[in-house]
Amino acid sequence: MRFKIFFSRFVPYLLLIVVTLPIIIGYVWILISTFSTRTYGLLPVDKAGRPGGWTLSNWSFLSKPEIWMVTSNTFILASGLTIGVVVVSMMAGYALSRIKFPGRKAFLSLTLILHAFPTVTLLIAIYFVLRWISVIPVLGRGLPIIGGFGYNTLGGVILVSLALQLPLGIWLMKGFFDNVSWDMERAALIDGCSRFRTWREVMVPQIRPGIAALSIFSFIQGWGSFIIPYSYMVNANRATIATYLNNLLSETAPTNYSMVAAVGLFQLLPVLVFYIFTQKYLLSIFAGGVKGAA
Repeated sequence: MRFKIFFSRFVPYLLLIVVTLPIIIGYVWILISTFSTRTYGLLPVDKAGRPGGWTLSNWSFLSKPEIWMVTSNTFILASGLTIGVVVVSMMAGYALSRIKFPGRKAFLSLTLILHAFPTVTLLIAIYFVLRWISVIPVLGRGLPIIGGFGYNTLGGVILVSLALQLPLGIWLMKGFFDNVSWDMERAALIDGCSRFRTWREVMVPQIRPGIAALSIFSFIQGWGSFIIPYSYMVNANRATIATYLNNLLSETAPTNYSMVAAVGLFQLLPVLVFYIFTQKYLLSIFAGGVKGAA
């Protein structure tokens, strides 16, 4: 009996260790590589191949202005995506959860279909849309900070990322609204509250964990986004950390993989810290956002 209890407790931990060990080794290698001249597996070595070779030169990129420019662009992209996804998803999720209108189920089905499309299949179509937006005065180009919503602008990348992220956000918010009791909403409406006031003052406070979870998830997605910024921002001064990291991998010149690891760790650190302190909110997506009924 004791053996059975010990076995039932030991096996899950053993499987967890086996599954996560490659990931842990990968993180350890990145950490060691960023502070060494070269690595032989997990062993840091100098140029002659002897053990040692510890150095801080791989972090010299922090003294360059372009790294802080791309970090600023990445933060603007992640923040704009987060605000857009949360605001639109809250409004759309509430309408789809509480209001019966013609085409509601068809709209829900279409959002799932859009989410099912891989991003790469839409790249060419999105390119032509952004080029069309670019010719619109002010809106296409000329806005401060984001540059506009056309091709080769930070705002255009935010707009595309927002469109691709919204289907998931809408379904998650709908699931959280579905879990809120109708009694509170009916009481507010009977007392004379408008639909908008009911949504803002009664419903939104009830789904704060869901809002926090969606915000965190969207920010992490925006911070690590690569394919959309790489495809629709060609100027170096509009790059993000992910595209800056990709530019360090040259096909003609030797690649300094230790510096690549340092830049990768620089990009990863804010996400790791962010996730450590907010993981309980992120996990609430799966607790509340999947229970909504159409």
